[in-house]
Amino acid sequence: MDGTVLVADDDRTIRTVLTQALTRAGCKVHATSSLVTLMRWVEEGKGDLVISDVIMPDGNGLDQLPKIAGERPGLPVIVISAQNTIMTAIQAAEADAFDYLPKPFDLPDLMKRAARALEVKRRMPPKPAAEVQSAPDELPLVGRTPAMQALYRLVARVMNTDLPVLITGESGTGKSLIARAIHDLSDRRTLPFVVASASDLTTMDGPAMVLSRAKGGSILFDEVGDLEDEAQARIVRMLDSFTDHGPRVMATSQADLSQKMETGAFRQDLFYRLSGVTVSVPALRERVDDIALLADHFLARAEREGLPSRRFDTAAMELIRAYSWPGNVRQLENTIRRLVVTGGEDEIGRAETELVLGNQPAMEPLTGGGDGERLSVSVGKHLRRYFDLHGGVLPPPGLYQRILREVEAPLIEIALDATGGNQAKCADLLGINRNTLRKKITDLDIRVTRRRKLM
Repeated sequence: MDGTVLVADDDRTIRTVLTQALTRAGCKVHATSSLVTLMRWVEEGKGDLVISDVIMPDGNGLDQLPKIAGERPGLPVIVISAQNTIMTAIQAAEADAFDYLPKPFDLPDLMKRAARALEVKRRMPPKPAAEVQSAPDELPLVGRTPAMQALYRLVARVMNTDLPVLITGESGTGKSLIARAIHDLSDRRTLPFVVASASDLTTMDGPAMVLSRAKGGSILFDEVGDLEDEAQARIVRMLDSFTDHGPRVMATSQADLSQKMETGAFRQDLFYRLSGVTVSVPALRERVDDIALLADHFLARAEREGLPSRRFDTAAMELIRAYSWPGNVRQLENTIRRLVVTGGEDEIGRAETELVLGNQPAMEPLTGGGDGERLSVSVGKHLRRYFDLHGGVLPPPGLYQRILREVEAPLIEIALDATGGNQAKCADLLGINRNTLRKKITDLDIRVTRRRKLM
């Protein structure tokens, strides 16, 4: 590696580590804790690469990027930041940073990016800093794990294109939030963002009404894999009618659309119209290191809303990290809000956390086994997966009752459906006492209504 690198960071340890590593790699290094000094070096023509922190004692490193580009067109800047949110990545991209890395960063990875930056000349002019806007504070798209950082970079690359975006991921991962972020941070941010529901697509003129509401903004087809054939056909006809100035199209799906397409459950022409760019949102168990960051985010949000200020102790946070979170980020947020509301002490302890987690769903939603597979086989598979998801750590105590609750609730609900909501007949069908059934309905919070019998 050859060249002169300007390093700006108020952390002396980081400056020392980067100076030593870059010097060993063959570079000359100028390091400072001041943005004023950095900009003086840039104006003097020093440096072939800038590595800068965001939050500095005398300013914001992102604010300097347009000035650097104006003073030294083609000088690459790698942004490093402890602010591990989607906005940092988006702002770095919009300010035309060469690359962005969260702290704590992987030194070998940063060195590879620095080497590439020294070889590549930037040609595209930066966007004006005035175009960079802040996302809402409540956007819980935070994380420092590689999976989330990759997601941020992809969002930054696609948000100002016209390509359709298919956002995939499990329930509760934040697919709709990603779609909203792409719209709110794009050139279409001042135009409408329309979520097209299944009911919007049930009539012939439904798509036209959706299109008129969008007015050239963005349309999101939420959980498009659940739509009926006729609704899918109406979307295809709508997309075929678009002009060059039509709205941006996005869709979310927790189902594997390519698999549904192969079985004939999803239209092939619609799949290829929607999957211009596929954004995969990782499950929470795939980014365990972000759980503490998200927990702090939700605790702070609850405090801003006027709820008590609470914090996790070390043992409680270990338990939170070890949980499988089948409901992903949404389930984590609901659990933390419950802990905030129900607790009396400032610190959330392990015992309190165990009690709340004991009432959480025990397993991930059933994805279905092979035809004719016995119930015991399916349950066994999910139980083994549930234990595997804990990575060698035992699940929270009370597993027996949680598993019974998972099986008992749908059994009673389906039996009530089958008997038209008649509790006497349902109790007889299940072979239990009517009073026992009533107690279970209350304990499991099952809603009972008179309805048409299934059988």
